[in-house]
Parts: sequence; structure tokens; C-alpha cells
Amino acid sequence: MAGKKEKPLFVTFEGIDGCGKSTQAVMTYQYLLSQKYKVKLLREPGSTVVAEKIREILLNRRLRMAHITELLLYEAARTEITAKEIAPALANGTIVLCDRFYDSTTAYQGYGRKLDIRMVKGLHKVAVGTVLPDLTFLFDVDLKTAFARRGNKPDRLESQSKAFHNRVRLGFLEIARKERRRVKVIDATGPADEIFQSVKKILLRRLSR
Repeated sequence: MAGKKEKPLFVTFEGIDGCGKSTQAVMTYQYLLSQKYKVKLLREPGSTVVAEKIREILLNRRLRMAHITELLLYEAARTEITAKEIAPALANGTIVLCDRFYDSTTAYQGYGRKLDIRMVKGLHKVAVGTVLPDLTFLFDVDLKTAFARRGNKPDRLESQSKAFHNRVRLGFLEIARKERRRVKVIDATGPADEIFQSVKKILLRRLSR
């Protein structure tokens, strides 16, 4: 695509359900397209035929599964999207935006489900190899605000207890604390347009390197 110089940047959007990350991912995608960047928007789990089937299982409220089963299903879906979508796009000089990636699994299955964090991170390495995010936006919002933004039909993960979601939120913040260079925390309580201005400022600074 003519115009801006293309850079193989991998950007992920994270946060608890209801934080507004999906909206910000779409806004970022639309902005980069308008600026003539070659860009791809993906979601996790999903974005491939196999991963979308796994997503249906994971979010089905009628299903019950062991926590390790849940973890392994997320990693299986991640293997698919990494091998079939993310890695090829980056190799082609495309900016990849992904609505959730392995930080979500660390937060939800590691901190939320209380699984061993080292084990969880070890499985991340198996699933993604050397394909790591260059920049991660963490949209932080209190549980009351997040719950109010969600729809009337929460999925299997959204239906978990407030205690679970609080552990997940604190888990995300702990990830950000440990990886400050990569993970940028953004207050997600305001209007979407205002939040996006913060996203754009950080993104443009990263693209200018």
C-alpha cells in the first residue's frame, strides 16, 4: 500500500471484560488504515477456522471444564492464530492488532483460576514461539463500570464471580508492573474518543522509532 512506511509491529489490546478494549482495537485499526498503513485486526481466541471453533467451546455457558482443560484450549487456539495469521502478517510487513493475546491467559487462567503462573507462561512459549507483542495496551477500569458495560447475556467467562474478575484485574496490573516497557496502562473509564487519544499518542511514538 502506498503512503506510510510499513513496520511489522505487533500490538495487543488487553483488560477485563467490559473495559472497552475491543472498541479501541477497532478505532486503532481504522486510524492506521486512514494513515495508509498496512494493518490486520485479529481477535483471540479466534480468527482462524479451528480457533473460532475453540472459542465457541470456551465461551459456552452450558459447558463445564477443568481449569487445565480451559488453559490448554486457549493455548491451542493461540497456536493456530500465531502460525496462520500473526507470524505470516508480520513477515509481510503488516502491523498486527490483536484483541487479547497471552496476557489474557496469564490474567484469567493464571491469576483468576489460580493456576501456576510459571506453568502458564511456559505454555505461552510453546504456543507462540518467538512471536511476542511489541506493545500492549491495558485498559483498566473498576469492576462496577465494567459490569455495567457488558451485555445482558454474559458468556462463560463473564459469568464468573466478582472475586474472580477482581483477581483477573489485579493480575493484569501485576503483568503491567513487571513489564512496564511493553505494557501501557490506560484509564478506560472515560469516553472512547478520549481514551483513543491516549492510545494514539503512545502508538505514534512507538511507530516513529
